[in-house]
Amino acid sequence: MMEETKKGRLSQRFNILQIAREEGKTVLRPAEKQVIAETSLKILVNGEEYASLLCLDQYPEELALGFLYSEGAIDSFGDILSIRVDQPEKQVFVKVGDATLVHERKSIRCIASGGGKSYTSIDRLGPKRVRARESSVTFPLTDVLDIMKDFETRSEIFRDIGGVHSVMYQSEGFSLLIEDIGRHNCVDKITGFLLKTGRLSDVGKGIMFISGRVSSEIMTKIIRLGVPILVSRSTPTATAVTLAEHYQVTLLGYVRGDSGSIYAGAARLTI
Repeated sequence: MMEETKKGRLSQRFNILQIAREEGKTVLRPAEKQVIAETSLKILVNGEEYASLLCLDQYPEELALGFLYSEGAIDSFGDILSIRVDQPEKQVFVKVGDATLVHERKSIRCIASGGGKSYTSIDRLGPKRVRARESSVTFPLTDVLDIMKDFETRSEIFRDIGGVHSVMYQSEGFSLLIEDIGRHNCVDKITGFLLKTGRLSDVGKGIMFISGRVSSEIMTKIIRLGVPILVSRSTPTATAVTLAEHYQVTLLGYVRGDSGSIYAGAARLTI
């Protein structure tokens, strides 16, 4: 059966065989286990299928909004004329002005949960939508380490079921944590929330924390969003570091406990 919450279907129970070792022997015992669920969410823009995203069944409207913003299809929430979610059919219908659409697309895009084959390209977005971060805000490094420690304890779905990444956006007086099977979906959902709540203008004072690897796709989304600092528990790719340096994003990796590495933008961090 599917485990459901008000946010959507999160997991499915399976009958499994549990492996154990007892007194030097390997034994198998029947058991039940929850396995994280994934769904395919279709985004239709002005009546045409724009993309199909493999994701956790949570916050479909926010995911669609954030994805369209990351793709450069919209530049603000005001570009949206209407948006409607068909939950049973896993579809989001978005109506925008024709001038805001990205017309050059080869085919319908299926965005895998790993994000490795996404269409997002920083070159395609153009200089008007991606630019170097000129934010002069600074953050105490000790605060960044402390927030990361707290972030690592807050992933409820990972604790209960496993199989998800988590991303948290933090600014003064505001914190938002999202979990999903894909890191890129987490970033897009946060972007969608910021768009809907009118907080996009404040991102230059915020920090993003991520549980997994920082790929070039993730960095592109961060640059497009305008967050000046990205902190990861894992590693960035070489391309992500190069993008962070070029677009003046402060990038930290392998931040665990009281240690980590600063790959770019150390000037924003105070000791």
